[in-house]
Amino acid sequence: MAKKILFINQEIVPYVPDSELSLMGKALPQVMQENGHEIRTFMPKWGTINERRGQLHEVIRLSGMNLIIDDTDHPLIIKVASIAQTRIQVYFIDNEDYFSKRQMIVDEKGEDYPDNGERAIFFARGVLETVKKLRWIPDIIHVQGWMGAVVPLYIKTAYHEEPSFANTKVITSLFTKSLNSDFGTKFKKCVEFREAKADLLDKYNDNFDFEELGKLAIDYSDGVIAAHKDINEELLKYAQSNNIPTLAFPGDDFGPAYEEFYNQICTE
Repeated sequence: MAKKILFINQEIVPYVPDSELSLMGKALPQVMQENGHEIRTFMPKWGTINERRGQLHEVIRLSGMNLIIDDTDHPLIIKVASIAQTRIQVYFIDNEDYFSKRQMIVDEKGEDYPDNGERAIFFARGVLETVKKLRWIPDIIHVQGWMGAVVPLYIKTAYHEEPSFANTKVITSLFTKSLNSDFGTKFKKCVEFREAKADLLDKYNDNFDFEELGKLAIDYSDGVIAAHKDINEELLKYAQSNNIPTLAFPGDDFGPAYEEFYNQICTE
């Protein structure tokens, strides 16, 4: 049966052509679209993306909202473009402070941005608020990359009564790409929004690093996929020990395995 699938991607080819995550995940939305599913795809509008070459343009009717993070208003800007070869439309989450004037995860010196945690929170909330405005109700939300790792928490808490997400299943893909440093101790406070209270994160280490972020995503997901043969084994074991349905790395011919896993999760 055809499904509505929301892909929340950290990176997508061709906009980020050389990343490991993109190379592993580039064909998934296309495959699912070719299989008859209705898809929506989101990613951050990294400052490294050439808007003119990529033919990005702002969607005025979706832009203009302010998201409050750490008591500060941050304007949400939505842009869109189409990948010509696949006819996939990509929505971009943009903000001058967090994305458009920055590189991706690291700065010019190769160091992680100290506010990467806030950037992930802004991205997650920006995607979910935009989907609400689209009046589009996904059957599955598939998160690919740690930048979207806060989404499962929000779906199961802050947005659990929203009509757009009330019956949505959440799947998280695990990749090898990680962070060099943690988010610091302020992350738990910054993540607070509606029912997503900071005390829900008491079980995790105060310094939120890549592994703690992975555990957070897993705890609030309905299924977990090993999207690379060399993923963090501890995270996969963590999912299995908590009885979260998992899909082992299916190899290059992943389409049928993903279809079967989607069906499994949607019927549970």
